[in-house]
Amino acid sequence: MKMPEHYETDCLLFFAGKPEELELYEAFFQHMCDGFPDAEVRVQKSQISFYGRHLFAAASLPRRKEKGVHALLVTFGLSHRLESSRIAVAVEPYPNRWTHHVLVTGEEQIDKELMGWISEAFAFSQSKR
Repeated sequence: MKMPEHYETDCLLFFAGKPEELELYEAFFQHMCDGFPDAEVRVQKSQISFYGRHLFAAASLPRRKEKGVHALLVTFGLSHRLESSRIAVAVEPYPNRWTHHVLVTGEEQIDKELMGWISEAFAFSQSKR
C-alpha cells in the first residue's frame, strides 16, 4: 500500500481519543493492504480514502453515535445498488453510481463479503474514465 510520509501520525490524529475505532481501522487497513497492495491511502479531514486510478473505498467515523457503541463507517461505490441488511445507507449521487455505507462494529465484520464488495468497487473505479 502506498502511504504518504506522515500517514501513521495522521491516523493517530484522526482517531485521537478513539482507541477502539483505531483498532477497528487497523484491522480494516490490514485487509486493504492484503487485498490491494498497489493502492494508495490518504488521511483526510473527514475520512481515510483508498485510491486505485480513482477513489474506491473510504473509512470514517460515524456522525451519529450510539452511547457505548464503537464503530467504523466503511464506504464504497458500485454501478448498482446492493441489497443487504449490512448496508446502512445506499445513495445514487449520479446515474449508475451507488455509494454504499456499512457500519462495522467488530473485526469479525471485516469479512469475505465486505472485502468482496470492496474488490468489486475497486474494479468499478478502475473502469471509470
